[in-house]
Amino acid sequence: MPQPSIPSSSSPDFSGLWIPLVTPFQGGAVDHAALSALTRRLAGDGVAGFVVCGSTGEAAALDETEQLAALDAVQAAAAGLPIVMGLSGYHLGKTTAWVRRLAEWPLAGLLVPAPHYIRPSQAGLLEWFRAIADAGAAPVLVYDIPYRTGATLTRETLLALAEHPRIRGIKDCGGDMAKTRAVIADGRLQVLSGEDHQIFGTVAEGGVGAIAASGHVQTRRFVQVLRLLAENRLAEARAEWQPLQPLIEMLFAEPNPGPLKALLANGGSMRDELRSPMTRASDALRERLVALDARLSRP
Repeated sequence: MPQPSIPSSSSPDFSGLWIPLVTPFQGGAVDHAALSALTRRLAGDGVAGFVVCGSTGEAAALDETEQLAALDAVQAAAAGLPIVMGLSGYHLGKTTAWVRRLAEWPLAGLLVPAPHYIRPSQAGLLEWFRAIADAGAAPVLVYDIPYRTGATLTRETLLALAEHPRIRGIKDCGGDMAKTRAVIADGRLQVLSGEDHQIFGTVAEGGVGAIAASGHVQTRRFVQVLRLLAENRLAEARAEWQPLQPLIEMLFAEPNPGPLKALLANGGSMRDELRSPMTRASDALRERLVALDARLSRP
Protein backbone atom coordinates (compact mmCIF):
# COMPACT_ATOMS: atom_id res chain seq x y z
CA MET A 1 0.00 0.00 0.00
CA PRO A 2 1.17 3.57 -0.58
CA GLN A 3 2.99 5.40 2.17
CA PRO A 4 3.66 9.14 2.54
CA SER A 5 5.86 10.44 -0.27
CA ILE A 6 9.47 11.46 0.15
CA PRO A 7 9.73 15.15 1.10
CA SER A 8 10.83 17.42 -1.72
CA SER A 9 13.68 18.65 0.47
CA SER A 10 15.41 15.25 0.32
CA SER A 11 18.74 15.00 -1.46
CA PRO A 12 18.58 11.97 -3.76
CA ASP A 13 21.62 10.05 -4.89
CA PHE A 14 21.08 8.19 -8.15
CA SER A 15 24.58 6.70 -8.34
CA GLY A 16 25.20 3.03 -9.06
CA LEU A 17 23.34 0.44 -11.11
CA TRP A 18 19.58 0.89 -11.47
CA ILE A 19 17.52 -1.85 -13.09
CA PRO A 20 14.62 -0.86 -15.37
CA LEU A 21 12.55 -3.90 -14.55
CA VAL A 22 10.90 -6.05 -17.15
CA THR A 23 7.24 -6.83 -16.56
CA PRO A 24 6.67 -10.60 -16.56
CA PHE A 25 3.43 -11.89 -18.07
CA GLN A 26 1.62 -15.18 -17.74
CA GLY A 27 -1.38 -15.87 -19.92
CA GLY A 28 -1.67 -12.22 -20.83
CA ALA A 29 -1.74 -10.94 -17.23
CA VAL A 30 1.07 -9.41 -15.20
CA ASP A 31 2.86 -12.16 -13.26
CA HIS A 32 3.31 -10.48 -9.89
CA ALA A 33 4.96 -13.52 -8.32
CA ALA A 34 7.67 -13.56 -10.98
CA LEU A 35 8.12 -9.78 -10.72
CA SER A 36 8.52 -10.00 -6.94
CA ALA A 37 11.00 -12.88 -7.15
CA LEU A 38 13.05 -11.05 -9.79
CA THR A 39 13.12 -7.92 -7.64
CA ARG A 40 14.26 -9.85 -4.58
CA ARG A 41 17.04 -11.54 -6.55
CA LEU A 42 18.34 -8.29 -7.99
CA ALA A 43 18.15 -6.54 -4.60
CA GLY A 44 20.48 -9.20 -3.26
CA ASP A 45 22.95 -8.67 -6.11
CA GLY A 46 23.92 -5.16 -5.04
CA VAL A 47 21.88 -2.92 -7.33
CA ALA A 48 21.25 0.67 -6.27
CA GLY A 49 17.53 0.68 -7.03
CA PHE A 50 14.78 -0.06 -9.51
CA VAL A 51 12.86 1.68 -12.26
CA VAL A 52 9.27 0.47 -12.60
CA CYS A 53 7.29 1.01 -15.81
CA GLY A 54 10.13 2.13 -18.01
CA SER A 55 10.31 1.21 -21.67
CA THR A 56 11.95 -2.12 -20.74
CA GLY A 57 8.89 -2.78 -18.57
CA GLU A 58 6.57 -2.45 -21.59
CA ALA A 59 4.80 0.34 -19.73
CA ALA A 60 3.03 1.52 -22.88
CA ALA A 61 1.14 -1.79 -22.87
CA LEU A 62 0.06 -1.52 -19.21
CA ASP A 63 -3.00 0.36 -18.02
CA GLU A 64 -2.88 2.55 -14.91
CA THR A 65 -4.22 -0.16 -12.60
CA GLU A 66 -1.58 -2.61 -13.83
CA GLN A 67 1.16 -0.02 -13.43
CA LEU A 68 0.21 0.71 -9.82
CA ALA A 69 -0.06 -3.00 -9.01
CA ALA A 70 3.42 -3.54 -10.46
CA LEU A 71 4.72 -0.64 -8.38
CA ASP A 72 3.20 -2.15 -5.23
CA ALA A 73 4.72 -5.56 -5.98
CA VAL A 74 8.20 -4.11 -6.49
CA GLN A 75 7.95 -1.92 -3.40
CA ALA A 76 7.07 -4.95 -1.26
CA ALA A 77 9.98 -6.99 -2.66
CA ALA A 78 12.70 -4.35 -2.97
CA ALA A 79 14.13 -4.73 0.54
CA GLY A 80 13.99 -0.99 1.10
CA LEU A 81 15.89 -0.06 -2.05
CA PRO A 82 14.74 3.14 -3.78
CA ILE A 83 12.26 3.03 -6.64
CA VAL A 84 11.89 5.38 -9.59
CA MET A 85 8.62 5.34 -11.52
CA GLY A 86 8.63 5.78 -15.26
CA LEU A 87 5.96 7.83 -16.96
CA SER A 88 5.25 9.08 -20.44
CA GLY A 89 2.59 10.80 -22.46
CA TYR A 90 1.87 13.90 -24.46
CA HIS A 91 -1.16 15.41 -22.66
CA LEU A 92 0.23 17.73 -19.98
CA GLY A 93 -2.94 17.85 -17.88
CA LYS A 94 -3.29 14.07 -17.75
CA THR A 95 0.41 13.64 -17.06
CA THR A 96 0.48 16.09 -14.15
CA ALA A 97 -2.66 14.47 -12.72
CA TRP A 98 -0.87 11.11 -12.84
CA VAL A 99 2.16 12.66 -11.14
CA ARG A 100 -0.05 13.97 -8.34
CA ARG A 101 -1.51 10.51 -7.89
CA LEU A 102 1.94 8.95 -7.76
CA ALA A 103 2.83 11.35 -4.93
CA GLU A 104 1.01 8.90 -2.64
CA TRP A 105 3.88 6.42 -3.11
CA PRO A 106 7.35 6.76 -1.50
CA LEU A 107 9.20 7.22 -4.77
CA ALA A 108 12.87 8.13 -5.03
CA GLY A 109 12.15 9.78 -8.36
CA LEU A 110 10.17 10.03 -11.57
CA LEU A 111 11.75 9.16 -14.92
CA VAL A 112 10.24 11.66 -17.35
CA PRO A 113 10.80 11.78 -21.14
CA ALA A 114 9.81 14.56 -23.48
CA PRO A 115 6.23 14.31 -24.77
CA HIS A 116 6.23 11.87 -27.63
CA TYR A 117 4.82 12.53 -31.10
CA ILE A 118 4.37 16.31 -30.62
CA ARG A 119 7.98 17.45 -31.15
CA PRO A 120 7.64 20.79 -29.28
CA SER A 121 10.09 23.68 -29.31
CA GLN A 122 12.75 24.00 -26.62
CA ALA A 123 10.48 26.50 -24.85
CA GLY A 124 7.71 23.91 -24.90
CA LEU A 125 10.05 21.27 -23.50
CA LEU A 126 11.00 23.59 -20.65
CA GLU A 127 7.32 24.11 -19.84
CA TRP A 128 6.67 20.36 -19.96
CA PHE A 129 9.41 19.32 -17.55
CA ARG A 130 8.92 22.24 -15.18
CA ALA A 131 5.17 21.64 -14.93
CA ILE A 132 5.73 17.94 -14.16
CA ALA A 133 8.39 18.74 -11.56
CA ASP A 134 6.06 21.29 -9.95
CA ALA A 135 3.17 18.80 -9.83
CA GLY A 136 4.80 16.18 -7.63
CA ALA A 137 6.97 15.71 -4.60
CA ALA A 138 9.54 13.28 -6.01
CA PRO A 139 12.77 14.33 -7.74
CA VAL A 140 12.71 14.19 -11.53
CA LEU A 141 15.16 12.38 -13.78
CA VAL A 142 14.97 13.77 -17.30
CA TYR A 143 14.88 10.91 -19.79
CA ASP A 144 16.69 12.22 -22.86
CA ILE A 145 15.81 9.71 -25.57
CA PRO A 146 15.07 11.48 -28.86
CA TYR A 147 14.81 8.30 -30.94
CA ARG A 148 11.70 7.32 -28.93
CA THR A 149 10.11 10.74 -28.41
CA GLY A 150 11.09 12.59 -31.58
CA ALA A 151 12.20 15.56 -29.45
CA THR A 152 15.83 16.55 -28.89
CA LEU A 153 16.75 18.35 -25.68
CA THR A 154 19.56 20.81 -26.33
CA ARG A 155 22.45 21.40 -23.99
CA GLU A 156 21.03 24.83 -23.12
CA THR A 157 17.63 23.34 -22.27
CA LEU A 158 19.14 20.71 -19.99
CA LEU A 159 21.20 23.31 -18.16
CA ALA A 160 18.11 25.50 -17.78
CA LEU A 161 16.19 22.55 -16.34
CA ALA A 162 19.00 22.04 -13.83
CA GLU A 163 17.90 25.27 -12.18
CA HIS A 164 14.68 23.62 -10.98
CA PRO A 165 15.07 22.33 -7.40
CA ARG A 166 13.30 19.03 -8.12
CA ILE A 167 15.00 18.20 -11.44
CA ARG A 168 18.03 16.28 -10.20
CA GLY A 169 19.39 14.02 -12.90
CA ILE A 170 19.27 12.69 -16.43
CA LYS A 171 19.02 9.27 -18.02
CA ASP A 172 21.24 9.93 -21.01
CA CYS A 173 20.22 8.30 -24.28
CA GLY A 174 20.78 11.48 -26.27
CA GLY A 175 23.63 10.20 -28.40
CA ASP A 176 25.64 13.43 -28.07
CA MET A 177 28.74 12.94 -25.94
CA ALA A 178 29.60 16.65 -26.10
CA LYS A 179 26.24 17.43 -24.51
CA THR A 180 26.79 14.69 -21.93
CA ARG A 181 30.18 16.13 -21.01
CA ALA A 182 28.71 19.62 -20.67
CA VAL A 183 26.03 18.42 -18.26
CA ILE A 184 28.61 16.46 -16.25
CA ALA A 185 30.92 19.49 -16.11
CA ASP A 186 28.04 21.72 -14.99
CA GLY A 187 27.60 19.46 -11.97
CA ARG A 188 23.99 20.20 -11.07
CA LEU A 189 22.42 17.11 -12.64
CA GLN A 190 23.56 13.58 -11.90
CA VAL A 191 24.17 11.83 -15.21
CA LEU A 192 23.25 8.17 -15.63
CA SER A 193 24.00 6.28 -18.81
CA GLY A 194 20.85 5.00 -20.46
CA GLU A 195 22.62 3.29 -23.35
CA ASP A 196 24.12 0.12 -21.97
CA HIS A 197 27.10 0.06 -24.33
CA GLN A 198 28.06 3.58 -23.15
CA ILE A 199 28.14 2.81 -19.42
CA PHE A 200 31.92 2.62 -19.13
CA GLY A 201 32.60 5.80 -21.09
CA THR A 202 29.90 7.88 -19.40
CA VAL A 203 30.90 6.91 -15.88
CA ALA A 204 34.63 7.21 -16.61
CA GLU A 205 33.91 10.79 -17.77
CA GLY A 206 32.13 11.64 -14.51
CA GLY A 207 28.65 10.14 -14.75
CA VAL A 208 27.33 8.59 -11.54
CA GLY A 209 25.85 5.33 -12.81
CA ALA A 210 23.48 3.66 -15.21
CA ILE A 211 19.90 2.62 -15.76
CA ALA A 212 20.69 -0.54 -17.66
CA ALA A 213 18.36 -3.28 -18.89
CA SER A 214 21.36 -5.57 -19.40
CA GLY A 215 21.92 -5.50 -15.65
CA HIS A 216 19.10 -8.04 -15.17
CA VAL A 217 21.75 -10.65 -16.01
CA GLN A 218 25.39 -10.83 -14.94
CA THR A 219 24.21 -8.29 -12.37
CA ARG A 220 27.10 -8.57 -9.95
CA ARG A 221 29.60 -7.98 -12.75
CA PHE A 222 27.79 -4.79 -13.81
CA VAL A 223 27.72 -3.66 -10.17
CA GLN A 224 31.42 -4.37 -9.86
CA VAL A 225 32.25 -2.36 -13.00
CA LEU A 226 30.51 0.69 -11.57
CA ARG A 227 32.11 0.23 -8.17
CA LEU A 228 35.61 0.02 -9.67
CA LEU A 229 34.98 3.09 -11.84
CA ALA A 230 33.78 5.03 -8.79
CA GLU A 231 37.06 4.10 -7.09
CA ASN A 232 39.02 5.20 -10.20
CA ARG A 233 40.37 1.67 -10.72
CA LEU A 234 40.11 1.87 -14.49
CA ALA A 235 42.22 -1.12 -15.50
CA GLU A 236 40.31 -3.47 -13.18
CA ALA A 237 36.99 -1.99 -14.31
CA ARG A 238 37.96 -2.49 -17.95
CA ALA A 239 38.80 -6.14 -17.32
CA GLU A 240 35.31 -6.68 -15.89
CA TRP A 241 33.62 -4.60 -18.58
CA GLN A 242 35.08 -5.98 -21.79
CA PRO A 243 33.54 -9.49 -21.50
CA LEU A 244 30.12 -7.86 -21.13
CA GLN A 245 30.26 -6.19 -24.54
CA PRO A 246 29.04 -9.18 -26.60
CA LEU A 247 26.21 -9.73 -24.11
CA ILE A 248 25.03 -6.13 -24.39
CA GLU A 249 25.22 -6.30 -28.18
CA MET A 250 23.12 -9.47 -28.29
CA LEU A 251 20.53 -8.19 -25.81
CA PHE A 252 19.81 -5.29 -28.15
CA ALA A 253 20.17 -7.15 -31.46
CA GLU A 254 16.36 -7.37 -31.54
CA PRO A 255 13.86 -4.99 -29.88
CA ASN A 256 14.19 -4.77 -26.10
CA PRO A 257 12.97 -6.51 -23.95
CA GLY A 258 12.47 -9.50 -26.24
CA PRO A 259 16.02 -10.88 -25.99
CA LEU A 260 16.23 -10.11 -22.28
CA LYS A 261 12.97 -11.91 -21.52
CA ALA A 262 14.12 -14.89 -23.57
CA LEU A 263 17.28 -15.18 -21.49
CA LEU A 264 15.45 -14.69 -18.19
CA ALA A 265 12.84 -17.26 -19.22
CA ASN A 266 15.58 -19.76 -20.02
CA GLY A 267 16.76 -19.39 -16.43
CA GLY A 268 13.26 -19.99 -15.09
CA SER A 269 12.61 -16.43 -13.90
CA MET A 270 9.47 -15.92 -15.99
CA ARG A 271 7.61 -16.91 -19.12
CA ASP A 272 8.96 -15.78 -22.47
CA GLU A 273 5.90 -13.62 -23.05
CA LEU A 274 5.46 -10.04 -24.25
CA ARG A 275 2.47 -7.90 -25.14
CA SER A 276 1.77 -7.15 -28.76
CA PRO A 277 3.12 -5.42 -30.75
CA MET A 278 6.30 -6.48 -28.93
CA THR A 279 7.36 -9.98 -29.96
CA ARG A 280 9.55 -12.76 -28.60
CA ALA A 281 13.18 -12.92 -29.62
CA SER A 282 14.12 -15.30 -32.39
CA ASP A 283 15.16 -18.83 -31.44
CA ALA A 284 18.59 -18.30 -32.98
CA LEU A 285 19.29 -15.22 -30.85
CA ARG A 286 17.98 -16.92 -27.71
CA GLU A 287 20.34 -19.86 -28.24
CA ARG A 288 23.31 -17.53 -28.70
CA LEU A 289 22.39 -15.55 -25.59
CA VAL A 290 22.03 -18.66 -23.46
CA ALA A 291 25.42 -19.96 -24.59
CA LEU A 292 27.15 -16.63 -23.97
CA ASP A 293 25.56 -16.16 -20.54
CA ALA A 294 26.70 -19.65 -19.57
CA ARG A 295 30.27 -18.82 -20.58
CA LEU A 296 30.23 -15.58 -18.62
CA SER A 297 28.89 -17.39 -15.55
CA ARG A 298 31.74 -19.91 -15.39
CA PRO A 299 34.27 -19.26 -12.59
